[in-house]
Amino acid sequence: MNSFPSVLVVDDDEDTCRNLADIFGDLGYRVEIAHSGESALELARKHRYDVAVLDLMMPGMDGATLSGEMVKMRVGTVTMIVTAYPANPRAEFAMRGGAWRILSKPVDLRLLLGFIDEVTHQPLLLIVDDDRGLCANLWDLLQDVGYRVCVAHDVISATKRVNDTSYNVILLDIKLPDGDGRQVLAALPQDSNDTQVVVITGCPGGMEQYVQQILSRGINTLMRKPLDVPQLLTVLRTLTSGDAAMGALKSTSTNPLEEWQRPRDN
Repeated sequence: MNSFPSVLVVDDDEDTCRNLADIFGDLGYRVEIAHSGESALELARKHRYDVAVLDLMMPGMDGATLSGEMVKMRVGTVTMIVTAYPANPRAEFAMRGGAWRILSKPVDLRLLLGFIDEVTHQPLLLIVDDDRGLCANLWDLLQDVGYRVCVAHDVISATKRVNDTSYNVILLDIKLPDGDGRQVLAALPQDSNDTQVVVITGCPGGMEQYVQQILSRGINTLMRKPLDVPQLLTVLRTLTSGDAAMGALKSTSTNPLEEWQRPRDN
């Protein structure tokens, strides 16, 4: 896994693409370019990018449509639109569809680089759960509070995700349609020691064996469904704020399984 941030630049103006690619490359980013929305979408299907810088007005698929398609992929890419016409209704459409920023052309490079630096320092989360509605709700919630989010709905796609990218936190359901969370944990690369895992599941009854095996791997953050959103956000802030805070979180429960099994108040 490569820790250097990756950027996709999409513009039908080849000189613009080349100039931005040279600048980003000199700063250590991994950069790829595309000259149409269609070719950019094909790249996005194969690779995950931290940031996509998209021209708004292009022949064929415009930047607003491309941004919406990339956001729907749930691959953790933050899209930014650049345009000479920021008042164009398509720019507003792009923002409603999930674009993070609209920047005017000619691009203020200092502003653009500042935004990219901000994005690439946002914690990256992976949600592994076959409940697509829950994943969509969490994706919206966590994006709004400053996380980049990826989603996987089964063991196969989760395994591919964890081998392609390093995550700060994984929200991991125990029961998945093609296996269980233990298989995802087993697939984590050896150099992923900094990845924190929050195990989530429904009714604890009958799941003790699974949970105990997961705890034996050193995972001790357990949450029950339906998720307590304020508690989840507190846990995520703690897990992404450093080792000292992580120690404080772990010290709150000497027996995570016992705490997890305790009946909830009505």
